[in-house]
Order: sequence, then C-alpha cells, then structure tokens
Amino acid sequence: MYELEIKGKAAKAAAACLAALSSDIKNNALCSIAEAFKENTEYILAENAKDIQAAKENGMNDGLIDRLRLTEERIDAMAEGILQIAELGDPVGEVVSEFKRPNGLHIGQMRVPLGVVGIIYEARPNVTADAAALCLKAGNACILRCGKEAHRSSTAITNVIRKAIAAAGVPEDAVSLVEDTSRESAVALMKLNDYLDVIIPRGGAGLIKTVVQNATVPAIETGTGNCHVFVDESADLETAKRIIINAKTSRPSVCNAEEKLLVHKAVAEKFLSDMLSALSQKGVEIVGDEKVCQIFSDAIPATDEDWETEYLDLKIGVKVVDSTDAAILHINKYGSRHSEAIITDSYENSQKFLEAVDAAAVYVNASTRFTDGFEFGFGAEIGISTQKLHARGPMGLKALTTTKYIIRGNGQIR
Repeated sequence: MYELEIKGKAAKAAAACLAALSSDIKNNALCSIAEAFKENTEYILAENAKDIQAAKENGMNDGLIDRLRLTEERIDAMAEGILQIAELGDPVGEVVSEFKRPNGLHIGQMRVPLGVVGIIYEARPNVTADAAALCLKAGNACILRCGKEAHRSSTAITNVIRKAIAAAGVPEDAVSLVEDTSRESAVALMKLNDYLDVIIPRGGAGLIKTVVQNATVPAIETGTGNCHVFVDESADLETAKRIIINAKTSRPSVCNAEEKLLVHKAVAEKFLSDMLSALSQKGVEIVGDEKVCQIFSDAIPATDEDWETEYLDLKIGVKVVDSTDAAILHINKYGSRHSEAIITDSYENSQKFLEAVDAAAVYVNASTRFTDGFEFGFGAEIGISTQKLHARGPMGLKALTTTKYIIRGNGQIR
C-alpha cells in the first residue's frame, strides 16, 4: 500500500538517526512527551470519548470498552510510565560480554537497536504511548497500526507525541500511525519486509494468531492470557481469597487477569463455597467442573472449550484437582504460557510449581496482575511475550534491542 511505503521509508530514515542519538536527547524527548500528555489531556479525552460512543453503538462488550477507555488518571499513568522510561539506563551501546582470543582478537557483544518496529494492536490506545516511548528510548522507529475502535484516540496521542519529539530534536517520523484501519492495511504491514525489522501484535488471540501465521516480517507473539491460580492443600485460605479476588476482579479485561481457578480436593469443600460466593457478589459468572457445581449451586457446568478460553470479562472457570502435579498438568495443557500462580505454604510444592509450569511468569503467593512492565520496574512494556525467542515476559527496553559483535585486532589475518 502506498501509505505504508511512504511511512516505511520515513521510519527507516528516522531509525538511522535515532540509533546515533545520545541518551540525553532521547530522555529529553521522553520528558517532553510526558509533559505534552498533561497539557493535552482534554484533547485526548475528547477524541477518546468519540471512540467510546462509537464502540457502545456498535455493541462492544464492557470488558473491551474498559480497555478502550481513557481517563485523566490513565493519561497521568501513561505520562508517569514514560518518565520512568526516561530514568532507566539506556541499553544501546551496552557491552554485554567481552573476551580475548588466543590470537589476540578482542571480541565484544554490544546492544544495538532493532531498527523499525511495527506494532499491530486493537482497542487499547495506551499502547500507542507505551510503544512509542519504549521504541524511542531503545533507538527504534515505530510504525503503529491500531484497530478502528481506537483510531481517534490513537491519532490524538500520536499527534501529541510527534509534535513533542520534533520540538526536542528527534525526527517526528520516529513515530507514525497507519491511517488506514482496513484489514488490507494490517496484512500489508505484516509483509513490509523492506522497512520493518520486527512486528509485534498486541491484542486478542485472533489477532495474534493472524500475525504469527501470516507475517513475513519476523514476529513476536504476545498477549493472550489464560492465567490460572492454584490453591494447594497447604494454602492460607484467607490469603488465597484476597489474591483470587484481586486477580479476577481488579481489571478483568487485561491479559494478566485470572481466568481459571484450580483448587486441591483436600480444601475444596471448605474453601470454594465462601470463595465462589464472594466472586459471585462481585458480579463474576462461575463455570465449573462437576465437583464445583455440587459445592456451588449457581455454577454453570464447564465445557472443554472453557478450559482454554480467555474470557477477558467477569467470568471464571473453576476446577477441583487431585494434586499439585495434576494442577501443573492442567495448566501446561490449557494455559497460554503467560502468568500462573500457586497459593501455598509448602516450600516443596512452590518449588515444584516454579520449576514445572511452562509460562513467562510464575508466582508463589501473589496475584497474576503483577505481570506488567510498570510493576516490574520497566516503566512500560511493548507487550508480554508468551514465546521463548527472542524475549519472554514483559518486554522492556532490552527486549527492543539486538546485539552485534565488535572485534578489535592489530593486524590479524586468517
């Protein structure tokens, strides 16, 4: 597509400039973005309100509308995340290893920017800010392509960013947003090999699957969060209750929210009646296996499909399991390799869970809601990688770099 050709050429030129910028210039640009968000809050909120209204008219569910919605507090949080990125060390130029060969060659491995990063996302306008700031700090240009549901909001945020960085001496084409929100533009971006170095999808399972299966540009799989909390037989049940309520209800529309609850059979009768009543009182729909339905009469029988579904809503699947091993087997079969938690007072069971569960983030006695770049001290994240190459878990600055070998000699030949 002609638009992508223009944006791709401009981004590639901007990336060459970004790679050579000092940390001070990049940090000043980030601080300018944060200040510009605060100065332009009303403009951003006004555009977001148009997206919200259109989403309601089109029947978008409440969980996705929550992802789409911006508030003054959320814009402040976006600005704070960008300031945190500015305070972090610059990974570009870091020598991560060095050694000397017997022939006298001195070999080092140095971090460098990826180049041009494409990000495809759906109804989450905050991704616009997070992606732009992280890419800039890591010396990358970015081409953003949001869903039509968030296009007014993302356009407003991009406009504010481009103006702020240009005033700070950074090429405005370091950040660009695809104007065409058609499916064709998404497919074309996935195949923009002449200009993109990597593409990262952020959104639901359908988007991620489409990108991973169709992109000719190298892709990083992120996001889908079919997250479990397992309550073992030794768990402190009050602690378990607090964690489960937080993990499920604090913000059910995000990928680190709890979707499934597994409970050891030894504590199921004692624990589940009160636990599920508490969730139900908070509006959570309960689906469960046969044992759960016997304990809690309002539970709906679960299907096989339920165990692998990311609800992104006030809904939870609940299952009674025979052992820690059974919980691990279930999680490794149905989980999305995102975030998993065990509630236990047993060191042995906690270690078994940490070692055997295949996920990017594995917790002992804590909510899955902490899987987040901000909470991990990264300032923000480009996404949460659920694959194993080249990054895994919340992707901060270092995950947006690659390395090259630098070799110094004094006349060696082979």
